[in-house]
Amino acid sequence: MYSTCLFCNRPLGTNEVIETFPVGRRLAFDLEKGRLWAVCRKCERWNLTPLEERWEAIEDCERRFRETRLRMSTDNIGLARLREGLELVRIGEPLRPEFAAWRYGDQFGRRRRRAIAWSVAGIAFASAVAVGGVAAGVGGGFVGPFYNVIANIPVRIRIKTQDGRVLKVNHDRLQKARFVADPGQEGWHILVKYSGGEEVFRGAEAVRVAGLLLPGVNRMAGSKQVVAEAVNQIEESGDPEVLLSRVPGKFLEQDEAEIRSGSKLFRKTPGFIHRMPRPTRLALEMAVHEEQERRAMVGELVELEAAWRAAEEIAGISDNLLVPKEVEDFLERHKRPGRTP
Repeated sequence: MYSTCLFCNRPLGTNEVIETFPVGRRLAFDLEKGRLWAVCRKCERWNLTPLEERWEAIEDCERRFRETRLRMSTDNIGLARLREGLELVRIGEPLRPEFAAWRYGDQFGRRRRRAIAWSVAGIAFASAVAVGGVAAGVGGGFVGPFYNVIANIPVRIRIKTQDGRVLKVNHDRLQKARFVADPGQEGWHILVKYSGGEEVFRGAEAVRVAGLLLPGVNRMAGSKQVVAEAVNQIEESGDPEVLLSRVPGKFLEQDEAEIRSGSKLFRKTPGFIHRMPRPTRLALEMAVHEEQERRAMVGELVELEAAWRAAEEIAGISDNLLVPKEVEDFLERHKRPGRTP
């Protein structure tokens, strides 16, 4: 039984309602397809559960959903809130736009609001420090180093490699993640810079890593209109797998062509993920998640369980992380003379 979000490594919470699956405060289920997700209430991502833990839990969810009076439904999707606090999302046969509105609406909306709130708070803090520093005669020399330390220390993403290493990617390095292509080979790869160097991921590993990077790159998410455009891109491609196989390579080719033509005067390196149009980035994020679930559903369950175990392990590492060396160095440099720890 797993209890940690596959994406943000936070606890999924517990419930005392579904005896065969007491994990999660919001469960989404599809009775016809036999799918059950535990929805993380921190990042709003949907965690597909292991196959052997689904069937009785799905039937129990269906029974509870029908029994509760506090519910609202369309022809395709329903939401029920049980007295015990558990929320059930029932999936029928929704069209993709409606399903996306439920699945990604909360996730992208909360992510966008959080990013805006942090931006406003950061601007307010920097302004206050600058004004106070100028008044004290020290602002100019202090704000810059302080901002650089704060901007570069946070580890936004941890990537566990196949050989067991954990790569730490902060905000600045996340912006340097890009698609690359090997001469003579088909498909696309991802180059990631991390605290110890850089790494190229290929094939299925590239898809997995893209699933970790894209939420960070898409931290501002998008409006309802942008999400709708992203959904339309998947619809036009005919299938998430098709979009996933074509879009990164097409973007890389277009970017390289623009650089060669001289239309991008100050750019020499193509393929940076954050330079993709926002609807395309969101469509790619959706496609990555749906492709990972598709693989799990057609028998590649080992991948899913390994990813869950990696999430559990990383969560344990995160709980025991020491203060980063950069923070210690910063505090040491700015410690008042004569003061001892």
